[in-house]
Amino acid sequence: MSFLSRLREDLDTARTHDPAARGDAEILINYSGLHAIWIHRLAHALWRRDGLRTLARTVSQAGRLITGIEIHPGATIGRRFFIDHGMGVVIGETAEVGDDVMLYHGVTLGGRSLAKVKRHPTLGDGVTVGAGAKILGPITIGAGSAVGANAVVVRDAPPASIITGIPATARPRTPEKTAPLVDPVTYIDPAMWI
Repeated sequence: MSFLSRLREDLDTARTHDPAARGDAEILINYSGLHAIWIHRLAHALWRRDGLRTLARTVSQAGRLITGIEIHPGATIGRRFFIDHGMGVVIGETAEVGDDVMLYHGVTLGGRSLAKVKRHPTLGDGVTVGAGAKILGPITIGAGSAVGANAVVVRDAPPASIITGIPATARPRTPEKTAPLVDPVTYIDPAMWI
């Protein structure tokens, strides 16, 4: 995928996930979650080259200083990944994040061991993780799952789960009701305010 195609995909992803996004210029300049992802891509490319791991960590730490988001250069991140607000997000070295994943601020994808093995979580495609959630250890969160805000997850969860609590438990995700976004009974046209 070309640089421009990837940039367009990133901008479209931000617009899809954030109703407050007003245009490409605003997203390019102000979205720290995207800045962190772009810096991570550079750091990850350096990490994969022999002899450049110290430089990769330096780039990663510069990104943390700029964005408030720490993504280890060894972490594997999929396409159309979006971090909303972002401050305080931490993603560990052996974390694997699938495509179409969304994290809110304060999320930790952390480890529970000091051993030099796979010690961080794997998130399947289409996972959403709520603000402040902690997902710890070499566990897998199945595709299409949602982790509730402030949950502490230490066990695997099957695909299409809702995961909440401390410690978190998983239950099947039920299809959302198809109610209209604006209730026509209570909606008042702003033109009537005058």
